[in-house]
Amino acid sequence: MWLGAMLGALMATPGVSAAEGIRPGLWEFRSTHLSVGGLPDLSSQMGMLQQQLQLLPPDVRAKVEAQMAQRGVRLGQDGTVRSCITPAQARSDTIYSGKVEGNCTLTDVRKSGNTVTGRLNCTDPQAAGDFRARVDSPERFATRVMLKSPRGDLDLETDARWVAARCDADLGR
Repeated sequence: MWLGAMLGALMATPGVSAAEGIRPGLWEFRSTHLSVGGLPDLSSQMGMLQQQLQLLPPDVRAKVEAQMAQRGVRLGQDGTVRSCITPAQARSDTIYSGKVEGNCTLTDVRKSGNTVTGRLNCTDPQAAGDFRARVDSPERFATRVMLKSPRGDLDLETDARWVAARCDADLGR
């Protein structure tokens, strides 16, 4: 459950990943590296997250899916996460010190060129660490989050790519 909560806070929240200069619309996030608690890279197993979701009791699965949908997020069969970045989010400066994303607060945010760095301090589960987002083009960016926690450390790298101008059909909105 800890991994799910942390991934939900980090991958599914465009505010942590988005930076100035990106296109609004449907985005696909793919983990290129995922290491939890010193285990080997788990990114190739992200597709199993969708399968695990199917194994949850129907009421729990419905709650998780509803929470993701409220945030404009959907898990793909291949382990990707699809999320909508609104025109307002794409235009605004969404990464700043003091911003709260889920159970995490951003601090020490610094911007230089196409890169944003900073710290994340999270509760429930308790964790702290660094993040970096780099915008390669209006249709592609990459993030890295490195968190230390009493429940195990997390190192997550994600590539994001713009998929479509409209989010409605794919996210069921």
